[in-house]
Amino acid sequence: MGSLFRSEEMTLCQLFLQSEAAYACVSELGELGLVQFRDLNPDVNAFQRKFVNEVRRCDEMERKLRYLEKEIRRDGIPMLEIPGECPEAPQPREMIDLEATFEKLENELREVNQNAEALKRNFLELTELKHILRKTQVFFDEMADPSREEEQVTLLGEEGLMAGGQALKLGFVAGVILRERIPAFERMLWRACRGNVFLRQAEIDTPLEDPSSSDQVYKSVFIIFFQGDQLKTRVKKICEGFRATLYPCPEAPADRREMAMGVMTRIEDLNTVLGQTQDHRHRVLVAAAKNIKNWFVKVRKIKAIYHTLNLFNLDVTQKCLIAECWVPALDLETIQLALRRGTERSGSSVPPILNRMETMEDPPTYNRTNKFTSAFQNLIYAYGVATYREVNPAPYTIITFPFLFAVMFGDLGHGALMAAFGFWMCYKEKPLQAKKIDSEIWNIFFGGRYIILLMGLFSMYTGLIYNDIFSKSLNIFGSSWRNNYNQSTLMSNKLLQLNPDSWDYLQTPYPFGIDPVWQLAEANKIIFMNAYKMKISIIIGVFHMLFGVCLSLWNHIYFKRRISIYVEFIPQIVFLTLLFFYMVLLMFIKWTTYGPDPASNFNNDDPEIVKTSAYCAPSILITFINMMLFKHDENSRPVCDEVMYAGQMGIQKFFVIVALLCVPVMLFGKPYFIMKEQKQRARQGHQPVEGAAENGSAGGAAPPAHAHHDEDITEVFIHQGIHTIEYVLGSVSHTASYLRLWALSLAHAQLAEVAWNMLLRKGLMSTDFQGGIFLYVVFAGWAAISVSILVLMEGLSAFLHTLRLHWVEFQSKFYAGEGYLFQPFSFEVILDSAGQGEE
Repeated sequence: MGSLFRSEEMTLCQLFLQSEAAYACVSELGELGLVQFRDLNPDVNAFQRKFVNEVRRCDEMERKLRYLEKEIRRDGIPMLEIPGECPEAPQPREMIDLEATFEKLENELREVNQNAEALKRNFLELTELKHILRKTQVFFDEMADPSREEEQVTLLGEEGLMAGGQALKLGFVAGVILRERIPAFERMLWRACRGNVFLRQAEIDTPLEDPSSSDQVYKSVFIIFFQGDQLKTRVKKICEGFRATLYPCPEAPADRREMAMGVMTRIEDLNTVLGQTQDHRHRVLVAAAKNIKNWFVKVRKIKAIYHTLNLFNLDVTQKCLIAECWVPALDLETIQLALRRGTERSGSSVPPILNRMETMEDPPTYNRTNKFTSAFQNLIYAYGVATYREVNPAPYTIITFPFLFAVMFGDLGHGALMAAFGFWMCYKEKPLQAKKIDSEIWNIFFGGRYIILLMGLFSMYTGLIYNDIFSKSLNIFGSSWRNNYNQSTLMSNKLLQLNPDSWDYLQTPYPFGIDPVWQLAEANKIIFMNAYKMKISIIIGVFHMLFGVCLSLWNHIYFKRRISIYVEFIPQIVFLTLLFFYMVLLMFIKWTTYGPDPASNFNNDDPEIVKTSAYCAPSILITFINMMLFKHDENSRPVCDEVMYAGQMGIQKFFVIVALLCVPVMLFGKPYFIMKEQKQRARQGHQPVEGAAENGSAGGAAPPAHAHHDEDITEVFIHQGIHTIEYVLGSVSHTASYLRLWALSLAHAQLAEVAWNMLLRKGLMSTDFQGGIFLYVVFAGWAAISVSILVLMEGLSAFLHTLRLHWVEFQSKFYAGEGYLFQPFSFEVILDSAGQGEE
């Protein structure tokens, strides 16, 4: 049986590799991706394993590559994607060449960066000095202005300007500070110096580049005048605290001009050197960008190989590596060929040995998938990984999941929008994958593109069945009802009804789906659609659950659980069939027995009753309740049929009694047979084996047989009690749970109708030029609501409800989900996860 319907058969193998050939063989197995290795050194510290030095060397190479990648991204240089196939894992001797290449590149780049940073820092200092010389000339000119003498006296005091009747010479410092620190700097100077300083500052218009971070920063030039060495010391400490840079500034104008000319000359020289440095750095990074993706792949493959080799054991001669691994039984020959290729590549003369081992350990679960089935398989795994070799629900979910979704989302228009979006993602699959978009929401949509496409297509089908497109109907074949109202009645009455139990119906049903006339029947449309969708929901739910119970039989047969077939499957299928499938049969009997023709709706030969228009068919709900309570409907009208066929009451009582007798069979059947079998084995002097093997869930694999007498029976009684109660009560609650199909379908249809009536209908009724503008605005609002609420939000709601119906109502009948996933050593998976981590 293929792995689509049941997980692959797995086998535990022991692998013997010669030390010289181990690297090449593991490399071939990594390319193949079909082997899951077990850790044979669980108690050994990671730093004490054989190949820890090689792993450290790979970590160091990865660090250097990340440094190169960061510099490449900072310069905006595009990194070339890997053309064609990924490079193979290099040989161990090539590690030395790679290390030397990365070491050379890193050292060269670091040296270039250090030189560039020193040049930029020098350039920044010269640029700041240029602005200081330019701005301070303006400050000195202002200080020499006689009109500002009063301001200076106010700031420094008369004693500051005159000492012994002689003018004192003021000291000053000039520098540059970040613009955002100016207000705090000015306040600190005023408070610390008690107002005995004179501060002038001017903003530098162009931003300056910080050599450390390459950020653009805005700075201001300042000059501080003060008197005395004490204030000078205080001012310098404040400047140092605010990280202001102080520069020497000559007092004489001629000296300032001479210094400015020298600064300009040095700036021009530095620009030339900086340009050459940046060109050299760019050339180094461009050369690295061409190969960095390949280098990453090679280093990660080497690291993965040595990490896997650390899981192996060494034999006593230290010349052979021993490994244990899970492999699919069908791929043993392929794995043997890969090992042979690895041995030939390494030049070893000793072939590898792969032996199958017997084990009581549960194997991992492995289901082969492709890009279409993987999304549906992930829905199953989200509930729980299948127990080894139990039935896989994924192939059935491919059909039932979009169909149940479509029952709740049935609208031809909304389904077409969803299908178009899914088709676009499938059509543009390769270009969209190549973009590697790192949005989590987008990745969820793109990963489920085939689910979205199928949900849209199925919704279009159910939309045609419901005859619903944006809350309107399509009259393709012509209505099967005729209008008996005259024009005045139609125009004067808002609500009119078409009676199905009358001759208004032409006795020929609408060829496909719901008759479009029901869209106009505002008074009883919801009553009709409710009755139809409610019954359809119960019918679909009962068949879905019956199918789940039947799948449990497939599990019982495969795992040879003979007792479970008689005391679990048969009582479960009989219980569900005699009660709920019988209710479904009553619905079909009612539909086929009671037609739209009033003269055909009678099982009564009384001509007086036939002439009455008050005739009614029996209610399915009341019939089912009376069936469970063993009573008749005493309140029914005389013209209503109490039964739908002859002998109905006796058959219903028999069905209920048989269904109730199934409960003790499910509860006590398995414990009884297990106790009986254990007694027989005890008489023969054997340990009980099959009893323990029988103790399993409805869909799980047979657990190991090593339980004791008392513990086994106790566990079986508890297990059967829980599952019997869960199944009996669940049959009722799960059947009612499928009514969500009707509820969400009704809600979706009503929301679509409200959006049409409240928005687009009013826009279509508008006239004149203003009406066209109004329709344009209204249509935009209606389209936005349709996409955001009716497609996205309602689609998400229907998706979650469909997920619940599969996980709880369907899979609980046969699926245990107690396994663990097969995670093979695969370079493809490792590289994909590393790429996602970088993004």
